Amino acid sequence: MSNSTPRFGVNYVPSNNWWYSWLDWDRESIKSDLEVIAGLGMDHIRIHCLWPTFQPNPAKVSKTALAHLVDLLGIADEVGLDVCVCVLDGWLSGFAFYPPWQKSQNMFTAPSMIAAEKKLFTEIASAVADHPRFLGFDLGNELGVLQYGVNAVSQTAADLWQEEMLALCERVTPRKMHVTGVDHVHWFSNHGFSRQALATQGSVTSLHTWIKFTGAMDRYEPLDAGSVHLPEYCIELARAYHTDPNRKIWLQEFGCSKHWLDERDIPKFAEQSIAAALSCDKLWGVTWWCSHDIDEAYSDFDPLEYDLGLIDCKNNVKPVGAAVAALIQTARGQSPAAYVVSRSTALVLPDNFFDPNSGFTAWDAGTSFMKLIEDGIRPSIVLESRIEDLDYLASRGIETLVPVQPEMG
Repeated sequence: MSNSTPRFGVNYVPSNNWWYSWLDWDRESIKSDLEVIAGLGMDHIRIHCLWPTFQPNPAKVSKTALAHLVDLLGIADEVGLDVCVCVLDGWLSGFAFYPPWQKSQNMFTAPSMIAAEKKLFTEIASAVADHPRFLGFDLGNELGVLQYGVNAVSQTAADLWQEEMLALCERVTPRKMHVTGVDHVHWFSNHGFSRQALATQGSVTSLHTWIKFTGAMDRYEPLDAGSVHLPEYCIELARAYHTDPNRKIWLQEFGCSKHWLDERDIPKFAEQSIAAALSCDKLWGVTWWCSHDIDEAYSDFDPLEYDLGLIDCKNNVKPVGAAVAALIQTARGQSPAAYVVSRSTALVLPDNFFDPNSGFTAWDAGTSFMKLIEDGIRPSIVLESRIEDLDYLASRGIETLVPVQPEMG
């Protein structure tokens, strides 16, 4: 089992000016935000570069945006926060931010687009690579959302793009933690990046586990086991595809809206979801979406996007923020052995489980996993092709194998 306490952080959303802040910079407001975040016990933030702001032309990277990025890392250093820099943010808080010069070029396959993307990473690296608070690059936020239309891409091509871009990140900022921050779609279907690539490329495996968008809320209430154990299920699903037994997993995005659950119960959701995640071995960190609510003066965000923060727009810690802070303090006061559980029972996942002709639906594994949870069993997940590998099973402490059952079976 892991012998270190997982990291805790937030996806930073500035309380003033949202990520329009890259142009409308308010240093004092950002410093106040980060002081409150650090005061909750967080040790890192994930920040988001708006692609068209940072790269207004394929041949130009904004010096203003780079200067503000360096300033933000400096502020983070003042309050003791490490920073993951998420770069190709063509998708953020429900808005698409395609660079206007993209036109009909596919960002994953067009040589001119890839050259422009590499220029952006290289110039950001020249500004932040040596900063003590720079954790590493995230290629982009939920790029699977963009892998349609002009950006439609095969799994093979998507995996090659990811491999090439992560290799670039390592060249321009060596020995940092470089990741791909994807949503659930790649883990729940054969779309865009493959599960095998996500589980083996980059420094850690990143997961976004939203109860609404994964379909958990179509089956469970927000405080049911099937919702609060969703991070646990996704972590164990990802581990089934790992080839390195020591590879870590980053629970990079999750949260809950008052449009899904009574606001008074959101602290309970946070506590139970984080506790479920902490029960998993090899967890790098837990990062809530997001730090601050979005100011309702900004129009046209989806209603659910406005209240997802731990902190309101005036930098007051919300009840959910206080609950998460208390949980962090408790976790840091314990050995991981106090909350990581052994998993001697494994749910067996057919290797072709997500293929359209497999006979399974995407949630069959999820509901099977949740039924075991409800029966008092904390399972792991293993691919069917590995159940004859006794050394592998022993290395994960697996003694009992349980087949996936059809959701309606």
